[in-house]
Amino acid sequence: MTCKNIETLIELIDTLRGENGCPWDQRQTPRTMALYLLEEAYELLDAIESGTPDEVCEELGDVFFHIPFIARLFQEKGHFDMEDVAGTITKKMIRRHPHIFGDATLGTEEEVRQQWTEIKKKEKNHAPLESVLDSVSASQPALMRAYRISERAAGTGFEWDDISGVMEKVEEEWAELKYELADSNGDNQDRVSMELGDMLFTLANVARFAKIHPETALTDAIRKFEKRFRYMEKMFSENGRNIDAASPDEMNRMWEEAKGVFS
Repeated sequence: MTCKNIETLIELIDTLRGENGCPWDQRQTPRTMALYLLEEAYELLDAIESGTPDEVCEELGDVFFHIPFIARLFQEKGHFDMEDVAGTITKKMIRRHPHIFGDATLGTEEEVRQQWTEIKKKEKNHAPLESVLDSVSASQPALMRAYRISERAAGTGFEWDDISGVMEKVEEEWAELKYELADSNGDNQDRVSMELGDMLFTLANVARFAKIHPETALTDAIRKFEKRFRYMEKMFSENGRNIDAASPDEMNRMWEEAKGVFS
């Protein structure tokens, strides 16, 4: 996108928000637009996962539209404009990359991450944190937050020596979950929920040690399941049947066939 295209987009937003603009756009606030931005971000994620460049381009545009729009809302209140937004992020990125734009020398990704954290702590507009965990937004999806929370805690040295220690913890949590699930009284739902949560949190740590983001891994697993299940539905439908009318044995056989098609 050229500067001309960006300028045209900003002019379009000015028109939408102007005196004779769109009633819907005129009613929007930073809070309402933030929600739409979040929705568009998830749609962008779907497009990236699909690997289709045209879809990614379109969804990037949808996300990008919200940035100057929200900036325009604050500009109307006399706070800042899009130029300030671009200038602020450019200065921040230069400041946080002294190994690129300064004299610092770093050799590993981990060193870069540690430097980033230290610089962020020293920035004048960065509020003092009561805990290293405060830097992780409470609004993030739980699995993503589990990954970041464990990452921050590990950065203080509160960490397993290697992945084998994490796997031992997985086995421990799995045993505790099975114990609670085996309780036939049915009055331990809160304990089951807690143990299941402990299991998921520990698995997020496994992903971190394996250098795999759990959100990505789970997304891939869901997509694979969807492909296999849709294949089952299609096969039963082509034989004039609904999947919900199939027997468990028939479903299992079809599932194995689907696994061969979508490994």
